[in-house]
Amino acid sequence: MPQIIFEDLGVVEYKKAWDYQTTLFEHSVNLKLQARKEEVLEEQIPNNYLLFCEHPHVYTLGKSGSIENLVYDEAQLKKREIAFFRNNRGGDITYHGPGQIVGYPILDLDQFFTDVHLYMRTMEEAIIKTIADYGVVGDRLKGATGVWLDVVDPKKVRKICAMGVKMSRWVTMHGFAFNVNTDLSLFEGIIPCGIDDKAVTSLQKEVGKPMDMDEVKNKLKCYFAQEFEATYANE
Repeated sequence: MPQIIFEDLGVVEYKKAWDYQTTLFEHSVNLKLQARKEEVLEEQIPNNYLLFCEHPHVYTLGKSGSIENLVYDEAQLKKREIAFFRNNRGGDITYHGPGQIVGYPILDLDQFFTDVHLYMRTMEEAIIKTIADYGVVGDRLKGATGVWLDVVDPKKVRKICAMGVKMSRWVTMHGFAFNVNTDLSLFEGIIPCGIDDKAVTSLQKEVGKPMDMDEVKNKLKCYFAQEFEATYANE
């Protein structure tokens, strides 16, 4: 059974978290490249990581995204103290901020399954099971990633968790942004994921009260391991 090293980074600047996961990601990729040239030793098998954190207000734009989906101009970003970054993940523009669980899995999928679509669906399932514990029914929306609510009603459909990943040699980075106690007004500064006809929501909004972040993190962490059929190496 694969093992995952779990780390809760707390509140951390986006660039610092990006640099950290990039270091882990590149180390894993380099180990796999080295292993192709020589006999594989146990210490050459990449570690798997799951990083949880929250970021100060930031908009991030994926490599395939359009800058036109950033609604706020530079002056508005500065006034609201919202950072902006272009990054190398898939997907379009999204928001990260306080009250949101941002998850960065750095996994060697050769230790799990080599199927990018299954990887996305497995992450989604961990979120779906987490919100189900609070009486919220999550689902998938055809043609889109992430976790959505009321997908059968075009007037009510809304996203509770966005996803965007990068992958090389079957090693993953970036991941998901799960709105728990998120200030949803910050999504007004963007067209989330480039989709202008669907709303965003949070677990707090759906349940009708602020959520215990530590409790939600623990549930999500457990479901993540369950869905990936893994254990946590540092527990």
